[in-house]
Amino acid sequence: MIPVNVITGFLGSGKTTLLNEVLRRPEFSDAAVIVNEFGEIGLDHILLEEVDEGVLLLENGCVCCTIRSDLQETIRGLQAKVSSGAIEPFSRVFVETTGLADPAPIVSTVLAEPVIRNHFRIGNVVCTIDAVAGLNTLRNQPEALKQVAVADRLLLTKSDLADRRRMAALEAEVRRCNPFAPLRRSGGRAFDASFLFERSVAEEDTREQEVAGWFADEAHGATHQHDHGHHSGTAHAFTIDLSESINWTAFGIWLTAVLHAHGEKILRVKGILNVRESETPVVIHGVQHVVHPPLHLKSWPDGSRRSRLVFITRGVEESRIRRSLDTFLNIAEPVAFDREHPVMHGAECHG
Repeated sequence: MIPVNVITGFLGSGKTTLLNEVLRRPEFSDAAVIVNEFGEIGLDHILLEEVDEGVLLLENGCVCCTIRSDLQETIRGLQAKVSSGAIEPFSRVFVETTGLADPAPIVSTVLAEPVIRNHFRIGNVVCTIDAVAGLNTLRNQPEALKQVAVADRLLLTKSDLADRRRMAALEAEVRRCNPFAPLRRSGGRAFDASFLFERSVAEEDTREQEVAGWFADEAHGATHQHDHGHHSGTAHAFTIDLSESINWTAFGIWLTAVLHAHGEKILRVKGILNVRESETPVVIHGVQHVVHPPLHLKSWPDGSRRSRLVFITRGVEESRIRRSLDTFLNIAEPVAFDREHPVMHGAECHG
């Protein structure tokens, strides 16, 4: 399965600088790059030749193409060119969004399209944040806030240009929006590319470590986010702990209904579940109304066998989510767990 990594971030936050630096590195020389317009991103690699309409060969061997009518067509077109021998096989894909784009539809495209889903999987959503202008951007631009909230990795760029006080205020704001995504700083080209793109929760050998990381910083994250003074335009995070095992199908129906009811107000949901029908924990991971296929871990990261759900929402109160879950689990009749055909199947949840 070829990972599709998404590079998102607001205008001027350093997405193209990050992409250029990644493509210079030998370990990423067999990548395919998808951008909106060649002229907009300003890749500073020498373009050796045009392989086909909309497909260019970069100096380091990567192929680069533009999003045509839609992302599905572009991804399928790349795969078809590999099959026909027009381009060399690639082991990963980078998609650079525009500065005002919502990255969630890209996740939906990869998970919901059957042909694409047979060959590709979502890697990491990486969000770049301008250390100088980022604080004002997050407070005034809802698109930037959503980009941060749905990210798997956060990179504060231009950190060498921001003073300590500004950096501390920005990190606090970012952590309030998304307290569970690992965060790094970059003052230019010094960043850990493997941290950004090599590991994801979908990879079996890193699942336990990745899931444990979701909760490792909880003392500074969601447990301190019960700030009921926030207004509907901001994002906030919270954790729901469940000590008792839960019915998998009942939970799946509830989550589908919640995502359907609240739409884009639930920016992110992830968690580890103790379901009655499985001896090992089940991991869920969703971006807005799109839920990744559930994953099974070999063991509990902390041995607690306690279900823990993380929500990042905008305009939906924590108490409302808690009440609905408690009510549903209390009244739902037990239904047999179906490992092969779970309710949350990786496509859009239509309720």
